[in-house]
Amino acid sequence: MVEPEKILYRYYDHGSSLARTLIGHSRQVREKALETARRVPHLDPDTDFIAQAAMLHDIGIYQTSAARIGCRGSLPYIAHGIAGRQILEECGLHRHALVCERHVGAGITRHDIRSRALPLPDRDMIPVSIEEVIVCYADKFFSKNNHGTMHTVEEVIAELKRYGADKADRFLTWHKLFSGQDINGPWIEDY
Repeated sequence: MVEPEKILYRYYDHGSSLARTLIGHSRQVREKALETARRVPHLDPDTDFIAQAAMLHDIGIYQTSAARIGCRGSLPYIAHGIAGRQILEECGLHRHALVCERHVGAGITRHDIRSRALPLPDRDMIPVSIEEVIVCYADKFFSKNNHGTMHTVEEVIAELKRYGADKADRFLTWHKLFSGQDINGPWIEDY
């Protein structure tokens, strides 16, 4: 059985400010993800996995340089997903590791990486499974800077547009599915 908080405390000091920020954020994402999964029973999402993956999706942040939330690592923040993937693969949690890598933004394409010279591996990092999509979607509603505050759909879309209209469009497609506006999908695209 996967016990996410035990795994997190292998890498974060229990009671530290960063641990409190990460655990608080992850719990918010978990609750939103589970609420979202309940809206799409016809897609048969694995809620046990979603709960675990939501708690672990940001495990790699401590390896990044993000002073505003207390991260003192050397990687750019955008690399926290690939750092998390590596950590969870070393723990033998390969499916969870993919959630880490694919949840950043609304997914990052190989084209994004190449055209913006992003410090990431040259591959698509887009949520594929319904569970990956749900965790990514839920994560967009919560910032680690404003713990406790849930962003509106409009705020999420405005933030994602900063990185490209395609990111905002992808999120909006997911939102339509999860709010019942489009019960059949598509919830993933061909990349």
